[in-house]
Amino acid sequence: MNLVFLGPPGAGKGTQAVDIAKERGICHISTGDILRKAVRDGTPTGLKAKAFMDAGELVPDDVVVDIVTDALAAPDCASGWILDGFPRTLPQARALDAGTSRLGLPGVQLVLFFNVPDDVVVSRLSGRRMCRACGASFHIDFMPPAAEGVCDKCGGQLYQRDDDRPDTVRNRLAAYRKDTEPLVSFYRDKGLLRDVKGDAGPGDVRRFIDDILGEGL
Repeated sequence: MNLVFLGPPGAGKGTQAVDIAKERGICHISTGDILRKAVRDGTPTGLKAKAFMDAGELVPDDVVVDIVTDALAAPDCASGWILDGFPRTLPQARALDAGTSRLGLPGVQLVLFFNVPDDVVVSRLSGRRMCRACGASFHIDFMPPAAEGVCDKCGGQLYQRDDDRPDTVRNRLAAYRKDTEPLVSFYRDKGLLRDVKGDAGPGDVRRFIDDILGEGL
């Protein structure tokens, strides 16, 4: 079972991916995590990525795809994987197909599109608060702390990340619409895409996903 979770920032992809991967015994691959791991481990592709990062430049698509395909080829991903937040562009999607084919690996089998309206994304992300001390996450509407501005876990100060400010969220959404949303048509045309009502509650979203996965691939 090889899955891609696709959707805007704040759609809940990561939360669902972690839980489903753990329960089904498959790999959860977040590009940010594996990029940092490749750099930390000093792999050949990790060293390439580090050179760009040290220069303050974006890591090119071909290097990112090589890092992702290296991860997919690892023995612990033999039972399947979930790609969370990748691919982000049509060139990355095409390069992913080419990379898995070149290595003789099974490619993407199913894409779950977390469809969430922009106003819901802005509300979700702009309401998030993080603890400066321990990194715990809260939400002013859905999971507020017992005392405003104070972390329940360690008593640290809660703050709003710059990335979560409403104007920044809208800019991130504009970039998503331009660069990533074309993947919806790309995968739908391949017959791989299934829609998930991402603005429902987490439990309902999980039931939608389980129903889709229960249909078989």
